[in-house]
Amino acid sequence: MKRTQHGIICFIGIGSNLEQPSLNCLQAIDRISSSFGVRVVNRSSLYWTEPVFVSGENWFVNAVVEIRTALSHRELLSLLQSIEIDMGRVNKGDKSPRIIDLDILLYGQEVIEERDLVIPHPQLHKRRFVMVPLCEIAPYVIHPAFGISIKGLMDRLQDESEVLPCHLSDSYH
Repeated sequence: MKRTQHGIICFIGIGSNLEQPSLNCLQAIDRISSSFGVRVVNRSSLYWTEPVFVSGENWFVNAVVEIRTALSHRELLSLLQSIEIDMGRVNKGDKSPRIIDLDILLYGQEVIEERDLVIPHPQLHKRRFVMVPLCEIAPYVIHPAFGISIKGLMDRLQDESEVLPCHLSDSYH
């Protein structure tokens, strides 16, 4: 069997605002869960989230999954990037509309600072579209760089953008 009970608990942020964003997020979760060395342990609800970087964009659908993985942080990054490419993501910049966006939010309790990868995700504690789904499934996980629970960070959050429950039958806002 390809799955193992051993490994590191990680949290992956998922987002989409092109075509069918809810289905894109669910497809990404399926692809993550069927990947070698990865087991999805839990997933948040889907949320409609107001675009915070560019006005006039379609609203996003966001979610967070909790995984247990035997992959290194570099292998996990490579896996997520390959899923994004396979799903049709074209990288046009950090804040552009996208079919799918997959970010490593937390990799165990590790703090990693590399040229192309920073974990914990450096902006997660400032973004309501990440914190709401993360707090739904992991309120008592401690942020390894701050030593504060996700719930504690959520209580301090200053981002006031809208994050609303999403249903598969919903259309864009």
